[in-house]
Amino acid sequence: MTQKVLYAVVWAILWLYAFLLFRMTIRRHVTLPAGSKIFVSNHPSATDPFMIHIISRHQLNVLITAKAFSVPVFGWFLHKVREIPVPLQQGSTALEQAGRTLQNGRSVAIFIEGHISPLDGSFLPPRTGAARLALMTGAPVIPIGISLRQDRCTRIRSKIDGALAEADWYLRGPYAITVGEPMQFNGDAEDREHVRNVTETIMNQIRLLAHESKHRIQRLKSPLATASG
Repeated sequence: MTQKVLYAVVWAILWLYAFLLFRMTIRRHVTLPAGSKIFVSNHPSATDPFMIHIISRHQLNVLITAKAFSVPVFGWFLHKVREIPVPLQQGSTALEQAGRTLQNGRSVAIFIEGHISPLDGSFLPPRTGAARLALMTGAPVIPIGISLRQDRCTRIRSKIDGALAEADWYLRGPYAITVGEPMQFNGDAEDREHVRNVTETIMNQIRLLAHESKHRIQRLKSPLATASG
């Protein structure tokens, strides 16, 4: 099976799962521009790197922790669909690969917090990788806000390379994605203050979009929404 065929099959399976078990809603503020883009999102669960593919019918390569590539079968799949491994100590390597991906006309996705968000619904401090990549390549940033029911997350423990790892997975329940307007940034990717400012600008927009998604989740939970739906 070729890489493109495998990706198309998996995309269809994810779409079916999302709309049957997640009651997923996706709201787009605008029609997205053609060409390669940098999708930047918050990260409320370990399920997000899969579900973020749903937002685009074109191939999307996600930056994922390198540890996941060591998992039998799953790691093979990640390599096969060209996801981008992020080493713990060498994030610049992942950014270089992401830059090449953008130059080749494909889009990438980055979770700006770097790790899964706290279960209380708050956010981790943003990391600068997305801003640096945007400044390095000139590709537009598409901010994304994800919301779900944190009380329905399931903590799953597993062994990766002999070490115990655990993550909060979201397997069923309402899941909302809001896709914001493209953001364009210029400047020096080595200017630390500028990079921090761009990072905060992106993160502020993601917070607003995540709040919008959360509002849709809350409407699903309300008695009035249930009665009218």
